[in-house]
Amino acid sequence: MHRGAQREVYEYMATKLYYTCKRYLKSEELIEEAMADAFYTIFTKINQLKEVKAFEAWARKITVNQCLLTLKRNVNFNIYIEDMAYSAEPSQTDSSGLEEEDLLELLNYLPEGCRTIFNLYAIEGYSHKEIATMLNISEGTSKSQLNVSRTKLKELVNSVYYQNVNSNGK
Repeated sequence: MHRGAQREVYEYMATKLYYTCKRYLKSEELIEEAMADAFYTIFTKINQLKEVKAFEAWARKITVNQCLLTLKRNVNFNIYIEDMAYSAEPSQTDSSGLEEEDLLELLNYLPEGCRTIFNLYAIEGYSHKEIATMLNISEGTSKSQLNVSRTKLKELVNSVYYQNVNSNGK
């Protein structure tokens, strides 16, 4: 692939793929590493893409897979949220309404395993069977972690977001 074309692809996709990585990885260093590896794969395997219309979805799937490779090295997906202590005090300055960014910020307060499974299921649209295969866990673990993630997210929204809204007189 020509360098000029690579630059155009990078400039077009970098922000989108950055936010995909950010949903899975907390560290800027890991995000940058995953993005670099994802772009390397995109550029070296672009000849395998059959439909140009599918490019964005294909690139995002490569990026998600790269994030999962990074997480698999560092996360035990069989640890349940009840086994981990967490503290949720996200900053909430604008109380005009719960936005997508607010929810994505709240995801950061879940343990990595729960957050990853929530992202794969609720945002990326993978089935529990696919998630189980991708993460080398049972379908039951995927379902359980998703349920726990949803419960904890509801608690976070109620305790953090609505508490802030009510304290601002709304």
